[in-house]
Amino acid sequence: MKKLLATAALAASLITPAVAQAQAVPAAVVAVVDLQRVTAECTACKTAQTALQAQIAALQSREKNLSTPLETEGKSIQTAVNALNGKEPDAALAARIKSWQAKRDQGSQEIAAGQQQIQRNQQYIEKKIVDKLGPIYQQVMQKRGANILVEAGTTLATSQSVDVTGDVLTSLNTALPSIAVTAPAAPKPATPQGR
Repeated sequence: MKKLLATAALAASLITPAVAQAQAVPAAVVAVVDLQRVTAECTACKTAQTALQAQIAALQSREKNLSTPLETEGKSIQTAVNALNGKEPDAALAARIKSWQAKRDQGSQEIAAGQQQIQRNQQYIEKKIVDKLGPIYQQVMQKRGANILVEAGTTLATSQSVDVTGDVLTSLNTALPSIAVTAPAAPKPATPQGR
């Protein structure tokens, strides 16, 4: 029995260094990047943000141009309906009401479509930036000898010597000189076969 225990202990001592060696992890070499600064200062990012703001302003202007005459017409129709004192509107007023409702619905659909397009544009821009940043992170980490890259906003304090924001920003400006600010058209919904 003692011989069996000694053999098991010897086998365990031979295996333990191999297991310990397999579990060894290199010392962490951390680099920090300020992504908020990168996306705020990147040349293409600034241009894209300006274009998005212009799209938003244009949509707001269009919404105002649609709503002002609708409000005026709606008040006029309401005055005419109030003057009827509960009676049914005649054919001309009923046609005005129907026309007003159609214009209101059409305007709402137009504005909703514009808002969706702007959201798609913003997501498209963000994806283009993220797609470029992935390889840049790896390049900067390799260049600086880091094996961990952390976003500055998630740290309590860092040393300036581990900040690689400038490297990431320079690489992003080179890799992404411009960004298309209009997302490709949304795919059409599939129509059922045989109809």
